[in-house]
Amino acid sequence: MNVNEINDAWVASGQKVSDLNAKINTAVLDDENYDEAAVKDLKGQRDKEVSRRNDLKDALEQARKDAKVIKPKQEVKDVVSDVKPKKDIVEIKKDFVNNFRGLIRNDPRVLNMLTSSTDDPATVAGALGSGLVIPQDIETAINTLVRQYASLQQYVKVESVGTQTGSRVYEKWTDVTPLADLDDETATIGDNDDPRLTKVSYAIHRYAGINTVTNSLLKDTDENILAWLESWIARKVVVTRNQKILSAVSALPGKPSIAKFDDVINLADTSVDPAIINTSVFMTNVSGCAKLHQVKDAFGNYLIQPNNQAGMGMTMLGHPIVMISDRWLPSAGTASAPQYPLYYGDLSQAVTLFDRENMELLSTNIGAGSFEKDQTKIRVIDRFDVEPTDTEAFVAGSFTAIADQQQRLQYQSVQHRNDR
Repeated sequence: MNVNEINDAWVASGQKVSDLNAKINTAVLDDENYDEAAVKDLKGQRDKEVSRRNDLKDALEQARKDAKVIKPKQEVKDVVSDVKPKKDIVEIKKDFVNNFRGLIRNDPRVLNMLTSSTDDPATVAGALGSGLVIPQDIETAINTLVRQYASLQQYVKVESVGTQTGSRVYEKWTDVTPLADLDDETATIGDNDDPRLTKVSYAIHRYAGINTVTNSLLKDTDENILAWLESWIARKVVVTRNQKILSAVSALPGKPSIAKFDDVINLADTSVDPAIINTSVFMTNVSGCAKLHQVKDAFGNYLIQPNNQAGMGMTMLGHPIVMISDRWLPSAGTASAPQYPLYYGDLSQAVTLFDRENMELLSTNIGAGSFEKDQTKIRVIDRFDVEPTDTEAFVAGSFTAIADQQQRLQYQSVQHRNDR
């Protein structure tokens, strides 16, 4: 079963549990026709279905984690794996660098082997050509570098997908309503409220960037070429994905402007479901963080404190602070009255990044102005989509200035007398 099929089975099982609970309630409340054996049988069915529903949930989470993209080059390797042994990582990297050199030199042997089946026919038809697919182990090294940069991807949910388009069903964090109060013993019992399920569709986009290199790069060692490629691509990936994640965040519900210390407390305590408070973080830009650093509580303690548990970073009201450059998360308002962003919640519940996991390289020494300047242009393509999922799990606030909490001198005086 694929991820969608497991998800459908999980939703159906949850509905079956709800139906069985409704039948049990009806049977128990029927005084005249109460059948202990029938109720026991229904409870057995319910408990069995609960176990199945939980197992399906575990299977769904594991399937999403294990979802991998099979690249065209890997398909060929798998077909011939019974004929000759697979190449080790060192050989794969060496072959990739050699093909990369051939790509830059416009070697016909390399150009003829470039194929891509990662896009739909309409997209491929509109492209100027296909690129050199980056091997999985080199992609892993790039992703390792991505995590070392200031990447927001670590805070959202990342799901690997193998198709250009698709959809997922998400259950939002919602308030559970109480059971109906039946004053009349003959009243008909109604249905309980069902979970609110939201369908989220994704469509993979292509994001590309071009870098200019000189012929001296080709004379470098394989390790230096790989290090240069990995670092360049990682920086491009971080910048591109950060921008799209922040675009999704900006579409989430907003909160009134924050003006005083207690407004920050209210943001942390009431803006998201209590079930995700322990995993929630604050997010602001550098300028906003500088302003927050100056705010104090009633006892003279700063609002922002060092993150002692992690050994680095900062916390506010016990929650980590994610600080983003003003360049990527600018303040609104005017120069005299800026509106600094202050977001809060669990971004992994609010936003999902659907990763196609197919990066490609393509080069030219003729187009994009290369011919006139005797240069070589290298293009990288990344494929992903970012979509909001649970819009109630992350909220956007803003502030111009936050007043200190009013000092509690009377409390301190009473406490001092008690200590004496």
